[in-house]
Amino acid sequence: MGIKEQKTKAVNDFHENLNKYSSIRHVIGVVSGKGGVGKSFVTGQMASMMARAGYKVGILDADITGPSIPKMYGVHGPAYGDDRGSYPIAAPDGTEIMSINLLLDDEESPVIWRGPVIANAVKQFWTDVVWGDLDYLFVDMPPGTGDVPLTVFQSLPVDGVVIVTSPQDLVSMIVKKAYNMASMMKVPVLGIVENYSYMICPHCGEKISVFGESNIDQVAKDLSLPVLGKLPIDPSYARLEDEGKCYQIEAPFEPAMQRILEAL
Repeated sequence: MGIKEQKTKAVNDFHENLNKYSSIRHVIGVVSGKGGVGKSFVTGQMASMMARAGYKVGILDADITGPSIPKMYGVHGPAYGDDRGSYPIAAPDGTEIMSINLLLDDEESPVIWRGPVIANAVKQFWTDVVWGDLDYLFVDMPPGTGDVPLTVFQSLPVDGVVIVTSPQDLVSMIVKKAYNMASMMKVPVLGIVENYSYMICPHCGEKISVFGESNIDQVAKDLSLPVLGKLPIDPSYARLEDEGKCYQIEAPFEPAMQRILEAL
C-alpha cells in the first residue's frame, strides 16, 4: 500500500486499498448533474492536457453502462490480466485506460447490471487494476448523483472534482446538485467547465451562443468557484473523437485548470 493509500485509509475506513502494484498520486473526479453535457469529452481533454505537460495519466471509465472513453481514444480490448490483476490499455498518447468495454467479448454488448454490481465493478477498477505509476487518475463518472458517484466518493481517495455543464436555463440547478453532493461527501470542487458554450461561424467568424446566453459566471461566483473553461461546439472535435483521436484536440481550457491540478 502506498503512502497516499495508507493516509486515506486511516481517515476513512470506506476507502478501498489501491492495487498493491500501483501508485497514484492524485485522483480527479469528473461529474455532472445531468447527462448529455460532454463529460467524457472533458475528461479526455483534461487527461490529454496533463499528458502533454509531461505527466503520467490514466482514465478510469466509471460509466459502466455507457462507456465512451475507449472509442474516443481508439483503444480496444481485451485487456490483459495475470495474478497481479488486470492491466489498462495505453492510448497512443500514453494515457492508461480501463473501461468495461475493454473487458467485454463484444464492445457493443449492453451491460445490464443492477446498481450494486455496477458499484462493485468500479471498486474493482481501483483494487484489481495494475495502473503502475501515475501522477493523475481521472475518473469519468456517469451523470447524476446515484450509485457510481457515491461509490467513487466513498471508496477512492478523490482529491477533487470538476463539474461539467452546458449553457442552459437549468444550469444553476444542475451544477448545484453536483456541488452539494460533493460537499456532503467532503470532496473539494475544483471548478466548473461549461461545454457547448458557443460555436464560431465558419463563414464570418462570429461567435454564436447556440443554447442562449450563459449564466455560468454568476453561478460560479455564487458558489465561489472558478470557471475552468468555456468549450466550443466544433465539428472537428466530433470527427477526431469518432476517429479515436481525441488526444489530438487541444480544448481551450483556462490556464487556471492546469495550475489547479498541479497545485494538488
